[in-house]
Amino acid sequence: MATNTTNDIASLAIQISVNHGQFQLVIDHSFALSGITGVFGASGSGKSTLLRAIAGLEKNLIGSISLNHKNLVDTKNNYSLKPEQRQVGLVFQDSRLFPHLSVLDNLQYAIKRCHHRRLSLDEVVELTELAPLLASNVLQLSGGQQQRVALARALLAEPKLLLLDEPMSALDHQSKAKLLTMLLTIQKQLNIPMLYVSHSLAELQQVTDSLLVLNQGKIQHFGNIHKTIHQLNDSDFILKQTSLALPIQRVNNGHGLTELALDAKQSIQLTTQKHFNHLPQLRCYILANDISISLEKIENTSIVNQVFGTIKQINQQQHNSLITVECGQQDFFVVISAFSSNKLALTISQRVFLQFKASAVRTFIH
Repeated sequence: MATNTTNDIASLAIQISVNHGQFQLVIDHSFALSGITGVFGASGSGKSTLLRAIAGLEKNLIGSISLNHKNLVDTKNNYSLKPEQRQVGLVFQDSRLFPHLSVLDNLQYAIKRCHHRRLSLDEVVELTELAPLLASNVLQLSGGQQQRVALARALLAEPKLLLLDEPMSALDHQSKAKLLTMLLTIQKQLNIPMLYVSHSLAELQQVTDSLLVLNQGKIQHFGNIHKTIHQLNDSDFILKQTSLALPIQRVNNGHGLTELALDAKQSIQLTTQKHFNHLPQLRCYILANDISISLEKIENTSIVNQVFGTIKQINQQQHNSLITVECGQQDFFVVISAFSSNKLALTISQRVFLQFKASAVRTFIH
């Protein structure tokens, strides 16, 4: 399998302003892009505008963008590469395939536009699992299949950066899970940095290494996926949650549960699903509303998971309390009523037990 010859860490420097009347996107940031970087934000925050600017499709742009120290646009010097010269691939929400062509013909169109090919058609077809569909007209395909063709076409152009603009927004859960798994495999094998826009934090939590959060046209957060999700817990932007990536300690304990190592002394359990056997670790999340707090361990209970920790922070939010509890090296986030918080007389540095069902530990792909 051929691999991308770019460095492990791609560099993307953006200093731009894009004005669309009442909305303005202002970015001044340099990114080290490794693996898949998520782009998240509310509707109208500038996610798609950012991708269009990088791809060369945004006309109302002032400033500069460089990829791996190569200028893509610099309006001060009246310089702008055409989209097809930027070595940037873009996959949209809708596949934008040529409807009158077969799958193979759509892919061959991309091959003709790549002048220095290192990837073969067979390699990309294998990665995207399109072999049985090559003779099909694209209008005969399901939404998930069409997006796989669009992804294959973008890969055949051999981009230095792949942009994914909500490519799974119209797909069902099973198709999304399949395509997300495929993206991880492709990124690992071809070593292409990706920017992945999605409204679904559950999708991003599963596949991205870093998360860029936009709010009203500006960068609100950028950093490690799990830490950035936890930073968002302080806002009303998302369902508050604990984001985890834990080693699998044991698959199926005989009762349909899989154990994840939390630290040297503690583990948590979730319902065993297919493919857990092939994973060294699992990304998962627990909604803050699904966790309860006790001052002591409860022996006679149907709740599978009980872990102990120390309260780090208590934030009052209207009639609720957002409580951060450190268990080992991992922070857990719990939302309980202010009434319950007062009843338990919770304080900083207090030792408590967290309780949550196995079914509360969620994973999107598997």
